[in-house]
Amino acid sequence: MRNRYFIITALLLACVACSKQIAVKPVTFDAASFKNNGTATTTFTNKDTVQFRFTGNPDEITFFSGEAGKNYDYRNRTSVAGTPNLQFSTIRATGAQANSLAVLVSTDFKGVVANMVYGVLTRDTVTTNANIAAATWTDITGRATLSTGATTAVASGVIDLSDFLTQAKPVYIAFKYTATAGTIQNKWTVSALSVNNVLADGSSYVVANLNAPTTSYTNYGNVTYAPGWAVSYDVAKNANKYAWVFTDKTSLVITGATTVPLATAPAEAWAVMGPVDLTRVTPDAGVAIKAISATLTGYSYNYTTAGTYNAVFVASNVTNSGISSVVKTIPVTVTP
Repeated sequence: MRNRYFIITALLLACVACSKQIAVKPVTFDAASFKNNGTATTTFTNKDTVQFRFTGNPDEITFFSGEAGKNYDYRNRTSVAGTPNLQFSTIRATGAQANSLAVLVSTDFKGVVANMVYGVLTRDTVTTNANIAAATWTDITGRATLSTGATTAVASGVIDLSDFLTQAKPVYIAFKYTATAGTIQNKWTVSALSVNNVLADGSSYVVANLNAPTTSYTNYGNVTYAPGWAVSYDVAKNANKYAWVFTDKTSLVITGATTVPLATAPAEAWAVMGPVDLTRVTPDAGVAIKAISATLTGYSYNYTTAGTYNAVFVASNVTNSGISSVVKTIPVTVTP
């Protein structure tokens, strides 16, 4: 019985110890840059290895090189008005019907509708089609180069979407397929699609592509997610139910009537991507180079491109009661 009480008492004392607030120690940290020969300097060539030396021993250190995607000043940045560009490739494999593919943009589409039916999230096709019909769609097909019938994919060229920035709203981008009855209907394949936000400094961020909404893509090593695609058609306009087929990360494909006898009715089908934030950027991120269990007296880094950078080290002490940090910035000039 005494052993039992002893164990209970020990556990209670342990719980009290765990719940005790541990004060955060002030951070003592500094950093300086050197060449391999030990010369202190902030100027290097793109063939040098920058040797950063540290004093102090904080629990954690995070490094921002100052390069694109790794800039400390942009660690919380999520939006910048740059130049949004759309590009993709197309193949028209069968049929010769004219104007069967249109590229459209909307800022007022109310979106795809889904309802919970018996515990399952189910597409409300009728309401979604009504939203497509009610939206204002700007036809930008004329800005793209489309396939005229071949087996080789044709690049659209870079399509500038800057005019849609003025409304300060996310956009929806759609591919609308139309076909007439009586002749072989076209098959279209759309691939290699991306929307990029290109900033004034030349950095480019992917803001949308052919990924599903749960599939990540990477900007400068940092992961973000695509807004996703939805395909839909109204049976009243598409009696034969020809539909776009979306393949994650790969393509959109639609095949109409492949023979004249099958072309008994016209067809209309939509593939819609969005909402797409044309100003979106991925926040820059640093690299964790030291954890609490390690001791680190220095760090080596290679800058491969000439330019001026702010190398930033964030040194922190962390406890269950909070965090204390010091930010050390070293300007680094890199020459060819």
